[in-house]
Amino acid sequence: MTNKLLFVLTLFSALGCWLMAGVFFAFSTFVMKALAWIKPEQGITAMQSIDAAAPSSLFGMTFVGAAAACAVLAVLSLFRWHKPGAGYLLAGSLLYLVGVILVTMIFNVPKNNALAAVDPASSEGASLWANYVSSWTVWNHVRTVASLAAAAALTIALVLNRQIVFEK
Repeated sequence: MTNKLLFVLTLFSALGCWLMAGVFFAFSTFVMKALAWIKPEQGITAMQSIDAAAPSSLFGMTFVGAAAACAVLAVLSLFRWHKPGAGYLLAGSLLYLVGVILVTMIFNVPKNNALAAVDPASSEGASLWANYVSSWTVWNHVRTVASLAAAAALTIALVLNRQIVFEK
């Protein structure tokens, strides 16, 4: 892999992580709070719609695309360990893969699936919603911090690699 291609892949990954951090930050700081303020039936319905739309949206493509790029970068960083920024490439990639992707799969997706299966107008739905909002948001805070840290590490890797990439 050429240095320029590695640079582009790292840039794509960093931008994807920054974008995901922004989305997660928005959900953690005001979206979930706003959904919690409305009636449970309305909050559940809104979140079910969000969860249904997210995977096939640009959000879903960015979420998965950044993960794929980070997986490639993690492997490449091991082969480039002697080069500047390799540790940051590995750290950033693993932060995203573990702190965002794995956390999403283990914690957020099961909560989303349980919410998708409930009738928003039911007492079961209202009970589930009360726990969902707080526990889902806690794990979303983890994803926010992990994606921010991943983006920062990948950005540092870009800075450290810039001399190699743009040498003639």
